[in-house]
Amino acid sequence: MAKFRWTRGWVVLVATLAIVSIMIGVALAQRAQPQQTDLSTTLADIRADIAKRHVDLITIDGSTLTLNRGGGQIVQTGVGQGFSLDETLKSNGIPYDNPSVLRVSYAQQSMWSSASGPLFSIGLLALMIGGLVYFSRRGQGGGNPAMAFGKSKARLFTEDKPSVTFNDVEGVDEAKQELQEIVEFLKYPRKFAELGARVPKGVLLAGPPGTGKTLVSRAVAGEAGVPFFSISGSEFVEMFVGVGASRVRDLFEQAKKAAPAIIFVDEIDAVGRQRGAGYGGSHDEREQTLNQMLVEMDGFDSNTNVIVMAATNRADVLDAALLRPGRFDRQITLDRPDARGRAAILRVHARNKPMAKDVDLDLIARQTAGFSGADLQNLLNEAAILTARADESAISMHALEEAMDRVLAGPARKSRVISEREKAITAYHEVGHALVAHLLPHTDPVHKVSIVSRGQMGGYTRLVSEEERSLWSKSQFRDFLAFALGGHAAEKLIFGEVTTGASNDIERVTSIARKMVTDYGMSERLGPVRLSRRDGPVMPGEQPEYSEVTAREIDTEVREIVTRALETAERLLAEHRDRLILISEQLIEREILEGKEFADLFEAPLPEGGVPQPVAAMSPAAVGHGLPSNMSMNMVNGKGSATDHLSVSHDLEAPDDTPAQ
Repeated sequence: MAKFRWTRGWVVLVATLAIVSIMIGVALAQRAQPQQTDLSTTLADIRADIAKRHVDLITIDGSTLTLNRGGGQIVQTGVGQGFSLDETLKSNGIPYDNPSVLRVSYAQQSMWSSASGPLFSIGLLALMIGGLVYFSRRGQGGGNPAMAFGKSKARLFTEDKPSVTFNDVEGVDEAKQELQEIVEFLKYPRKFAELGARVPKGVLLAGPPGTGKTLVSRAVAGEAGVPFFSISGSEFVEMFVGVGASRVRDLFEQAKKAAPAIIFVDEIDAVGRQRGAGYGGSHDEREQTLNQMLVEMDGFDSNTNVIVMAATNRADVLDAALLRPGRFDRQITLDRPDARGRAAILRVHARNKPMAKDVDLDLIARQTAGFSGADLQNLLNEAAILTARADESAISMHALEEAMDRVLAGPARKSRVISEREKAITAYHEVGHALVAHLLPHTDPVHKVSIVSRGQMGGYTRLVSEEERSLWSKSQFRDFLAFALGGHAAEKLIFGEVTTGASNDIERVTSIARKMVTDYGMSERLGPVRLSRRDGPVMPGEQPEYSEVTAREIDTEVREIVTRALETAERLLAEHRDRLILISEQLIEREILEGKEFADLFEAPLPEGGVPQPVAAMSPAAVGHGLPSNMSMNMVNGKGSATDHLSVSHDLEAPDDTPAQ
């Protein structure tokens, strides 16, 4: 505990409090002071109150007689030694022995009564001084947030806590290799100093959420065995200007005392955004905090042995001064893992979980393209929860498949009641997607077709890529668009009318076709010219990037691309109409078809005499009656965000943003 020292300010404060407390005590004492009078007047007042039927109270306390009158007035009279109240009242004809007329009380003389006023003042002063000293000491020790605004809120992780090492981190091999140098520097700083090498003072980890930025930084601390100070960027900023800068100074002072050490700032973009954007001015608290961080990072010398690591999802918005050499002079990008990385991550998280013999983590890895490390951990956790709920002793492949469906689309809505016609429409919609995907050469194999309702989806078709895809060709886009419109074409072919179930399919197809024309240069009419509008809203008075004639050509080209894709889907389904009906009726009966079952049904011989017309398709006028506006239009992008429809797999989402994800 810090030693308390009397300063000039403390002396002035205590003196002021003493004067105030004495004044309060005197005022209270004066307020309680009764009226003083002589004995004859007091006796006359008693007789007057008796005549008015007021009951008075007489109190004798030593040489003081106090009269509490029935009307609320209090008077005091001094009496001499040997004074007898009974004799005095009797001689003046006052009935002293009748309590209904007059009450008499004798009080013992107290040694504290005369000193009550000064003692109250002294006690109040002592209490105030003690409280100030207590809170001052707690403020110096950092225990009181009200007295320690400028203290750092960083959490310290040391060797005595469970550590994370590089063995617990998979799927980021390049990042581990880069960070191994940081570990070597913290362990053997002299080795680098003798060669005149300067290890980066700051390391910026950038990447999408859930890719393991915080986990990797903790692994560096675990490998090096040094103190690890962790803090969020938002914890620096308060409503008072200067508090964030003070916390930055305190954090770096703590790290220097514990050197060699690591400072990890999560979500650094909360304080590290570009300055001079016109918000807040030069006295903005966020800018003051950033300025102090820049000064502290640039002030390190070669013997400090403190490395700053930071994580952000938005490296593009950081101030240029943070990214220059001498501060965050090394940037490491952590992207979503590939199939091999996902399999390694699954094995890490499966170490403490009992797995059944039928579990194939490599297959799960291929089905989870776009998943981050956090998504894969959540997938195994969901599978463990489902296994425990079923009272089973090991996680099975079925539990993993069900967990994947829950992560991508939500839990199955078994309580949802739908009509036979709506169920049939959903089945033909899904099989339409699956058949087109199976028949086209540039689409992935069908892994599962389901009409089990999940979330907002009435069903889905999942495709599994046989290889990691980073680039998309024009032929792949064309087949993808035909596949996405397969459900729409199947509804039109079988029921003679379309439903709202394909609305997200159409939205998705239109978006991809427009990007093919404006971003990817895949239009023969317009050529390899970027024609997409800039990001963000169009400001008033802003000139368009191309003419109205070009805009009409873009719309025409997009419409032609979508039309050709729809024609392809309609042609394939018309050629295999019997196969569409056969597989759809099986799906209506089973509700779920695995990839092998679907392939077997496609290859199975058709019944003699042809496939009978489905009963649900006999009344085209009823199509759409009672159907929801969004039947089952969720497609997973990466980790499972809803972006397309019920039937498209997550590993076909590269066209959503860029052709290479």
